[in-house]
Amino acid sequence: MNAPIAPHHWPTGIAPEQVSALLERERARYIDNRPRSKVMAARACEHMMFGVPLHWMSDWGTPFALQVDRAHGAELVDVDGHTLADFCLGDTGAMFGHSPAAVAQALQTQAGNGMTTMLAGEDAAVVAQLLADRFGLPQWQFAMTATDANRFMLRWVRAATGRRVLLVFNGCYHGTVDDVFVDLVDGQPVQRPSLLGQVQDLLTTTRVIEFNDLAALEAALAPGDVACVLAEPVMTNIGMVMPAPGYWEKAAELIKRHGSLLVMDETHTLSSGPGGYAREHGIAVDALVVGKALGGGMPCAAYGFSAELASRAVAAKRAAPAGHSGIGTTLTANLLAMAAMRATLSNYLRPEVFAPMQARAALLARGLQTLIKRHGLPWCVTQVGARTEFQFCALPPLNGTEAGAAMDAELEHAIHLYLLNRGVLITPFHNMMLICPDTTDAHVELLLSTMDQALQELTGG
Repeated sequence: MNAPIAPHHWPTGIAPEQVSALLERERARYIDNRPRSKVMAARACEHMMFGVPLHWMSDWGTPFALQVDRAHGAELVDVDGHTLADFCLGDTGAMFGHSPAAVAQALQTQAGNGMTTMLAGEDAAVVAQLLADRFGLPQWQFAMTATDANRFMLRWVRAATGRRVLLVFNGCYHGTVDDVFVDLVDGQPVQRPSLLGQVQDLLTTTRVIEFNDLAALEAALAPGDVACVLAEPVMTNIGMVMPAPGYWEKAAELIKRHGSLLVMDETHTLSSGPGGYAREHGIAVDALVVGKALGGGMPCAAYGFSAELASRAVAAKRAAPAGHSGIGTTLTANLLAMAAMRATLSNYLRPEVFAPMQARAALLARGLQTLIKRHGLPWCVTQVGARTEFQFCALPPLNGTEAGAAMDAELEHAIHLYLLNRGVLITPFHNMMLICPDTTDAHVELLLSTMDQALQELTGG
């Protein structure tokens, strides 16, 4: 009998044939256990491209789309009756649980009193005040999604500064804003080839550098044409990349010195606390975008301005010719969205709500680290507030290139599908797990024990 090969012979510590074998078994198990989902997925293909409402919903790595029957708190139930402990939570959209009680009640009340009027009301003023209190920026506007909020913010910033260039980080995530789909490949900027239908050359107005590289930041700002740096305070969508100690303090100073603005996208890093990561860590920003969880699951987002930037933006609008500004949509800030945001901000963006979420995330992170060590794998674990992630590299990555190099799509699919088949759902696009107020220690233990089983099978332990 041949001796097993030591894990360090493979970058992830897992033999590729083990991954392929597990994935094949788990696909068969998924198909056998979900006959109703299979029938409904086939029906959906008749009139939906890719068989799902949005094409990327097919990225879960399942043989056919999982069909959901209902969701409440930290659990969802599929149409075949399987209950899943949900650590995906709509990729942060349901960070406060599915159908949080205060939001559900507010929506029910508001639905009987109008859903959209394209007019302001009391909720709008209250929401703006609550946003100012939580995030420390005095002036706010609204959008339907964080993508729209980022897009609208870029227009305001370019109008206010008179500058055209946007600076982003390699591997960044800001929704589906076209401007940000520029990557570094072998150190050279390229327009992301997966960006469908874009006919403009983004390289003329978007500059890209690596995260945590202050020298690259200063060089990119030096021409004096950068309107803003758009960034997540922690990169989250290519696997988590933490800022190096002191990075943001020095970066903010450089950005200000070169006359540019710092815009933080807190859509995912809202898990850090009621005021997001930037306020939690004392990072001075000129503007901020937040979405997804802001309405407890309702489609809504907001973006805030410093007093100085708001003044410049208002002046730019008043100086512009009359007509459509390209900012805003008819259903933006509808009455339902405002009611949902008011309920979420009042009831859930509070320290006493975040504290137990973050404690359970720490419990999960420690448990994952213990499992990884027990199975001798060269992986790392990162926690940002209520958000936890494991990555297939021994040390936490310092930038998007390192984080991307650590990804292994087939291994991710195998682990995710193994967990799903045993009642645990994590985010499909990477190895992210989110804790909500309804998550219990039993949910965390289920995830950890199932993960332990998966690693035993993958390592032959």
